[in-house]
Amino acid sequence: MASSAPLLRIGVVGYGHLGQFLVEKILSEGPGVGLELAFVWNRNPDKLKDMFSKQFILEDLSSFAERRCDVIVEVCHPHIVKEFGVRFLAKSHFMVGSPSALSDPALNHDLRQAAQQNDRTVYVPSGALWGGQDIQRLSDSGTLKGLFIRMSKHPSCFRLTKDVLSDWSEGEGRRVLFSGSVAELCPLAPNNVNTMAAAAVAAGALGFDRVQGEIVSDTDLSDFHVVEVEVTGPDGFTVHTVRRNPAKLGAVTGSATYKSFWNSLIVCKGHGGRVYLC
Repeated sequence: MASSAPLLRIGVVGYGHLGQFLVEKILSEGPGVGLELAFVWNRNPDKLKDMFSKQFILEDLSSFAERRCDVIVEVCHPHIVKEFGVRFLAKSHFMVGSPSALSDPALNHDLRQAAQQNDRTVYVPSGALWGGQDIQRLSDSGTLKGLFIRMSKHPSCFRLTKDVLSDWSEGEGRRVLFSGSVAELCPLAPNNVNTMAAAAVAAGALGFDRVQGEIVSDTDLSDFHVVEVEVTGPDGFTVHTVRRNPAKLGAVTGSATYKSFWNSLIVCKGHGGRVYLC
């Protein structure tokens, strides 16, 4: 017997490649998994013209509450999380597609407080992170001792706030761009290290300051992004995983991550006033 439960209304903030993928999935498959599109917003509204019925286009993000969303999904930029995150949580659950924003301790605190006060959930999608729930279980049990993540990509796939790749050339090979805490790394590559940020959320006992990250430019990686995760536990316990995520030249997000985001969105049906890795 078909369920008579109302569909969850989803607002999508951002209409880049990932936003387009999610909107298309909601429109085509959403009703089958209990979702419907409430609105789409994009920084450049001209990109939405002739794409949708006007009923779906939100021109002013400040008027999001009028659309009565159950979940708002940010797939745009960390600045949106900072400017609207607390406001979103006053009205709906919030899926943070740019969890690098959570490296800001004040914003992290404010979002957690807003979630608790409003009984809403801040969802952090796993993205390209493999084994996030296992890391979280170790952290929750007090046995997580260390976490290191390395992300290697073709230089055309990086979007950095500092001009450290302006001199790259084809065939140069491998270059370490940064190695240090994820807290320091997130402002340098806010669009590239959301997987690391998700890991830092999972490793709550360590936090962004104690999770270590490294980004590597490698001109040999023309077809893949590579994500390596090294987990350290008690008494010599270690796990080392390597994930190769198919990606085109210049792509910030690997292709397998799109489906991962969709699977994460399906989970976002309310998990109380907290941060939840999905």
